[in-house]
Amino acid sequence: MTTHTALIVDDEPDIRDLLEITLTRMGIKTLTAADLAGAFRLLEQHTPQLCLTDMNLPDGNGIELVQWIQQHRPDTPVAVITAYGNMDTAIESLKAGAFDFVSKPVELSRLRELVNSALKLSEPSPVIDDNNDEPGLLLGNSAHIKKLRNQTRKLARSQAPVFVSGESGSGKELVARMIHLQGPRNTGPFIAVNCGAIPSELMESEFFGHKKGSFTGAVENKDGLFRSADGGTLFLDEVADLPLAMQVKLLRAIQEKAVRPVGDTKELPVDIRLLSATHKNLAELVQEGSFRQDLFYRINVIELAVPPLRDRKDDIALLANHILERIAREYECDAATLTQDAIDRLKDHDFPGNVRELENILERAFTLCDADKISANDLHLGNGLSCGGGGANGAATADASPALVPEGDIDLEGYLESIERQAIEKALEATRWNKTAAAKRLGISFRALRYRLKKLGME
Repeated sequence: MTTHTALIVDDEPDIRDLLEITLTRMGIKTLTAADLAGAFRLLEQHTPQLCLTDMNLPDGNGIELVQWIQQHRPDTPVAVITAYGNMDTAIESLKAGAFDFVSKPVELSRLRELVNSALKLSEPSPVIDDNNDEPGLLLGNSAHIKKLRNQTRKLARSQAPVFVSGESGSGKELVARMIHLQGPRNTGPFIAVNCGAIPSELMESEFFGHKKGSFTGAVENKDGLFRSADGGTLFLDEVADLPLAMQVKLLRAIQEKAVRPVGDTKELPVDIRLLSATHKNLAELVQEGSFRQDLFYRINVIELAVPPLRDRKDDIALLANHILERIAREYECDAATLTQDAIDRLKDHDFPGNVRELENILERAFTLCDADKISANDLHLGNGLSCGGGGANGAATADASPALVPEGDIDLEGYLESIERQAIEKALEATRWNKTAAAKRLGISFRALRYRLKKLGME
């Protein structure tokens, strides 16, 4: 068993002794220094797997040590010890490259968690299965995607909050997931939540949990998103949609590393890595007063920009083939390939919906065409329907009678699905459940019928 070594740098003997005793009990060999000069001497002779340094040292600043180690020992994670409540200093250290921070007085449970996470970084990096990269955003050879891959690998080694910016559909959640998978928390949960999809009256309960009986409908205890992500990563998508009242509570949870469930009287500690994203301009929202500046600084310690698809068009062919293979696996069909004219047509498209739009275009082309080759016309980008005479209206040919739209408010998507389901059922009944004949009766391809049966749960 390999013995890990940690470098402790602090000018207070009591703190050095406390850290040394704690780490020694964890089976870690320790080296100690009282100032920067002593730390640099030790680093010339040893290569520790972890460094713990105080921020204020007699001959300089802990940031100087962080920066030196970043340059000369990039594989050694550094954690900074800060004064209680001094979040500005903690954020400064994270931006300089510190792995994490711990506040005085040092809580031993928090220290042990930090040390264990740091030591995982000295282990071999996990192998990422490309099949888990849906929709394959990090695949590509363009300069933009190579830079993004390098950034995610680097940020995975830190515990700093990362703000992922980018247009809708560009794959911000995938980038967050890759940061999680390549970091020391990869064995913990990855919890993603769309902040704009939670009703404001349920937000506190969803984020922090609640006690049984704390309000009407609370029939049992609930952990909430923060506690569900304990030991892992919490990804807040569309964080700009949080109401101001919730922003205050989120800020406190981040600063205190603890949450108070609704109806509870005490706070519960949580250990999470926070990642967030939105397609909106957060800086502008801060200026408008709809997003708190202090929360902005806490979640935007490091910003990672995801490039739009139109800026990396050389990656489109690789992405498209990856998506088509996934669709084929999902619907248990033979994979289709793109003709050169289809690839050229995709490269000429601006993709305002980015990778998500590319997925939708390819899924539609895949399901509506019988051939194993998808041509430019099959993509339906700016031209009429051509493949199989089907499309969204194909199912309507089974029954010429017009659909009656119900009065009042309706769920349009559900209503259209019910009409489609009825048309497919009639076609199957009329052909004695012969799917090939039913597809022909509906005016769609056999592949399109299989897709619809799966999508509607009619298999």
